[in-house]
Amino acid sequence: MRHAPMVPPTTMAYKSTVFRRHLFEGFLIGVASVILGVMFYFLVKRRGFCTLEQRRRQRECPKSKILLLRHFQLEELEKATKNFSEECLIGSGAFGNVYKGTFDGEGTLAIKRAHPDSYQSAQEFRNGIHMDTEVELISRVKHRNLLGLVGYCEETGGRGEKILVYEYVPNGSLLEYIVGRGGKNLTWRQRVEIAIGAAKGIAHLHEGVNPSIIHRDIKPSNILVGDGFEAKISDFGLVKSGPIGDQSHVSSQIKGTPGYIDPAYCSSFHLSPFSDVYSFGVILLQLVAARPAVDITQVNSRYHIIEWASPSIGKGNVEEILDVRLLSEPCNIEMMLKMAQLGMRCAVKAPKNRPTMIKVWEELEEALYSTDNLSSVKQSLKGGRRSTSGSQSSVSLDGIGLQKFHVEMDSISFQSTSLRCLEDNSVSIELYKSNLEGISEGTNTTAHSNMH
Repeated sequence: MRHAPMVPPTTMAYKSTVFRRHLFEGFLIGVASVILGVMFYFLVKRRGFCTLEQRRRQRECPKSKILLLRHFQLEELEKATKNFSEECLIGSGAFGNVYKGTFDGEGTLAIKRAHPDSYQSAQEFRNGIHMDTEVELISRVKHRNLLGLVGYCEETGGRGEKILVYEYVPNGSLLEYIVGRGGKNLTWRQRVEIAIGAAKGIAHLHEGVNPSIIHRDIKPSNILVGDGFEAKISDFGLVKSGPIGDQSHVSSQIKGTPGYIDPAYCSSFHLSPFSDVYSFGVILLQLVAARPAVDITQVNSRYHIIEWASPSIGKGNVEEILDVRLLSEPCNIEMMLKMAQLGMRCAVKAPKNRPTMIKVWEELEEALYSTDNLSSVKQSLKGGRRSTSGSQSSVSLDGIGLQKFHVEMDSISFQSTSLRCLEDNSVSIELYKSNLEGISEGTNTTAHSNMH
């Protein structure tokens, strides 16, 4: 009888060790699998929740807001503006107040806080005309001469805050320079360069995006002045998508500021990019003459600036309408005449006969370039002696004082029937009238208005 060979004790101990090791490894693998399974479960659940949350946000908020804009918490804005104090208030309009806010990370920003009755509901804030334009349209438009939209704040519930956050432009609006508020003034060159920048910004709205965008409220208070005196178009609350394809216009309710609204738009309800061109033509005349769009400073003088300036510009005599502050230093009269003539062309009766905004800034740049070249040639011919191109004149004016007063536009009646559609019975305007000592009554005075 044969016996099975005996296994050496060392071999049995080895197998026992290997078995325990495999058992331990299996236990570790099992525990790891459970842990990974739990983590995977929660990851999928969290991802699913985030997806549902994102879909909910997309239903509630414009897609552009999620992708391009920062959502500010109300507490951040309150802290940045010292609880929306008067100290931080830098502007006010029909939509709401604008505050200067200081943030730790973003620096200084402009905060536009809607009046409580600006929107009837949060849905209107998101999908109504203001959000449709100031968020969905403007957030995708980037240009150095357009004010950049940074973010928004929308609070539901009892407070119902609706706030837009823009980049901050430190030097105020063009209106402040035209009226000389706080002693502000612009040289003739600065006026031309601001006009060029503003024209480029508007041209980008018209032809740099598809579909085009019509601003509808071009006026001096909506053109901001940056550090380098570059212009930035602001306040996009009334912008509207322009015509598409072969369309020449879109039909729209009349909205804008009296004095700057295109009479053709008023009479036909046909809105086109040329409606902005008309408004810009008015601004060009204001840059030259520093007068309000509608002069109601005298009982028997309620001319629109176009009617008032037309005779002098037609004769080529821009000195008759020139802002007297430009005469206190060397001024290029020829350049001012060209800008005034371009303003009149922008405001002709038939919209199709007006230049495009691209043509406007190209003509301004070309005129400025030609002026600089001519001036350089004259300086060279005269041995470096300082001269000015064209017919120029200067005079020292002393004692220019500004008096501020308010007038209600209760029954403005334009002498031109084509401008009577601009009459508005409930617009409060602010006027600044210059008192010039030692200047005859026939000399041009400056008067200004800020129409909201």
